[in-house]
Amino acid sequence: MATQIQTLLIDDLDGGEAKETVQFAIDGTSYEIDLNDKNARNLREALSPFVSSARKAEAPVARGRKRGGAQRPSRDKSSEIRAWAKAHGLNVSERGRIASHIVAQYEAAQ
Repeated sequence: MATQIQTLLIDDLDGGEAKETVQFAIDGTSYEIDLNDKNARNLREALSPFVSSARKAEAPVARGRKRGGAQRPSRDKSSEIRAWAKAHGLNVSERGRIASHIVAQYEAAQ
């Protein structure tokens, strides 16, 4: 048996069939709107004087986790953190990754 899924875009302004999703951003917020050809053209024409006078901005810096994951403590530092955690009554395993909240508490205490 075959399944066919179709996505129908509805124009967000007039409720008719849309032809494309237009993306734009202003004041640090990105937007998407599904528009038919006429409404997409009207949006681009309305923004044209501003776009032609503007300069391109650098891509925004991603928030949250940095690429490559969090920095892990070295082996020497790990044993030091484990000893500190045990001395302060925190539950920490003998091997493996040290929970990030324990590392953060250790660093805050230093």
